[in-house]
Amino acid sequence: MSAGGLAPASGLSTWRTPLVIIACGCAIALLSFGPRSTFGFFIQPMSREFTWGRDIFGLALALQNLLWGLGQPLAGAIADRFGSLRVIAVGALLYAGGLVMMRYAATPLSLDLGAGVLIGFGLSGCSFNLVLSAFAKLLPPERRGVALGAGTAAGSFGQFLFAPFGVALIDNFGWQTALIVFATLMLLIVPLSLALRTPPATSADVPAADQQSFMTALAEAFGHRSYVLLVLGFFTCGFQLAFITVHLPAYLVDRGIPASTGGWVIAAIGLFNIVGSLSVGWVQNYMPKRYILSVIYFTRALATVAFISFPVTAFSAIAFGAVSGLLWLSTVPPTSALVSLMFGTRWFATLYGFAFVSHQVGGFLGVWLGGIVFEKSGSYTPIWWLSVLFGVLSALINLPIVEKPVVRAVAQPA
Repeated sequence: MSAGGLAPASGLSTWRTPLVIIACGCAIALLSFGPRSTFGFFIQPMSREFTWGRDIFGLALALQNLLWGLGQPLAGAIADRFGSLRVIAVGALLYAGGLVMMRYAATPLSLDLGAGVLIGFGLSGCSFNLVLSAFAKLLPPERRGVALGAGTAAGSFGQFLFAPFGVALIDNFGWQTALIVFATLMLLIVPLSLALRTPPATSADVPAADQQSFMTALAEAFGHRSYVLLVLGFFTCGFQLAFITVHLPAYLVDRGIPASTGGWVIAAIGLFNIVGSLSVGWVQNYMPKRYILSVIYFTRALATVAFISFPVTAFSAIAFGAVSGLLWLSTVPPTSALVSLMFGTRWFATLYGFAFVSHQVGGFLGVWLGGIVFEKSGSYTPIWWLSVLFGVLSALINLPIVEKPVVRAVAQPA
């Protein structure tokens, strides 16, 4: 059976049933996404201790996001070639090491290396992207849609769960202890990754149509119009999500909304994201994925227009958080499913990794431009409208995508 065969099957341990694979993958996504959602809570206690400005933390976290994106194709290529087990395990160890280094960081450079470089590359190896790749290779097609949605939702639940947990640890035991606890929890990913082990790629395991080199796979993907459109659309997702995550709390305070309400808005995003990701994972089995993506991006644009066009209240802010949550990471299941459909699972982690680079570059620009525009103009309004424009463009960009496997030339006998 091919590497993308059903589970359990030849080459897969009998204990690794689809349910075990999904459960362990979701646990990894939850653990890897949890600590990174709490870093904002460490800014004040660490700033007091080291007299650092917020620009110090901003640079470290910007590095983290960028390196997470840039490291994703490399981690994906290694996982595609040698199997996912080593990549996920090493990613977890880098993540844990970065948290420990962050605990003992006494200079901005050491913070950049720990919170930025080590955690950034660690996330590229053990976050939900590699989990989704393993799901695509190990699960039967009829289970992949729901599994991709569940893996995405688990990451969101990790954000929701770790935020109050992290605050409680910091308040009761100090930020140093909190980071060590997080580092210890990251080590749990190593045994969990055994369930997501995919076999190393060999020519015997791969159908003749899928026997491609790394460079051939890249050339095919970036020469394929539908893949390029998908990647361009994913840029918007990263831009919108990162801008809202970083700048929405300050935007609300500027309009007289208490900071505590901003916390409930972020909580609403996390909770409703679970519903949105699972729902889209199920719906994509019954309707074209390109239409789902177009609806998501266009609805985000409409929600943003409604939010910024009327006076902001606590109710409207939480409602915006709920709607945003439904549309938050719901782009991930159809995007990853389209990559698998178009090119198969042989180089899935690599090709999805390049799409994720586009997502993270968008996120970097969303955060960076948001800060620059506010400092220059005293308002976020231009970025809100730029987000609306990107949403409409991505809704249109996704419509021409062709949802079928790429046509490959079949080698002819001499």
